[in-house]
Amino acid sequence: MARPPRVKRICIEEGERVDIHRFPNFSASGSVTGMRKLYYGKNALLVRCGSFIYNVSSEPTIYENAI
Repeated sequence: MARPPRVKRICIEEGERVDIHRFPNFSASGSVTGMRKLYYGKNALLVRCGSFIYNVSSEPTIYENAI
């Protein structure tokens, strides 16, 4: 079974540059596994910025440029 993509990180300044707040998000204290299972799908591209995790699947370049 293939492992889902990991959650990558971007700094707050980079998040502001790409307007990260327009993407669906949840608190970083929440369950990544649960959110993928219930809402986003197992292959969702998730990026942590500050204290939130954003689903950037609609713009994969943000995920690819994150560390």
